[in-house]
Amino acid sequence: MLTRKQHELLMFINERLSSSGVSPSFDEMKDALGLKSKSGIHRLITGLEERGFIRRLPHRARALEVLRLPDDTTSNASIAKARGGFSPQVIQGGIGKGASVVAASGEVIELPMLGKIAAGTPIEALSESTRQIGVPGAMIGQGEYYCLEVEGDSMVEAGILDGDTVVIRRSDIAENGKIVVALVEGYEVTLKRLRRRNNSVALEPANASYETRIFGPDQVQIQGELVGLLRNY
Repeated sequence: MLTRKQHELLMFINERLSSSGVSPSFDEMKDALGLKSKSGIHRLITGLEERGFIRRLPHRARALEVLRLPDDTTSNASIAKARGGFSPQVIQGGIGKGASVVAASGEVIELPMLGKIAAGTPIEALSESTRQIGVPGAMIGQGEYYCLEVEGDSMVEAGILDGDTVVIRRSDIAENGKIVVALVEGYEVTLKRLRRRNNSVALEPANASYETRIFGPDQVQIQGELVGLLRNY
């Protein structure tokens, strides 16, 4: 699930590529989305790349390729046909309230599955969960918990893979070095390792292909801390 700005940017890039075969410039993207600086475009492109919607083509200036589009199977099929490949589909989800639990060892606890970590609005603002996930009680302590499905490969070196389910303890604080659910500038939610130094907040990926992103303290809101992970084979 993309944020509104991510969706707008993706469709703008796709339209320009379809009409001219050339990616729009960062200034053109900034003006099209009504943003004040190109740094916001950099963040949106990074988010789209992490989620597998676009990729940057190496050794070519301002070259982007659209890999898939959200909620548009016809367009996605056309992209896949042109590339001679597989057409992945987007699984949508909504985020609502977590579950407050105290679990005994060996017990299985049902927690709400609240969507994908790619969801880009505050946890409190999204719809209620319609699905429950059974989680081993040993993962759970006191507090309120929820689950999210991971989308993207930015945390693979921490053992968190695309399609994994992460178990999150709701919290608005976290220790330095913890992996957290972070809301960035009020519109983008991401799973990254938290680093603080002086007045800066760094969101650090666990994949050498992605850059650490640095923000001011008022630009990042912690919405939960990773406590466990589930994987299907």
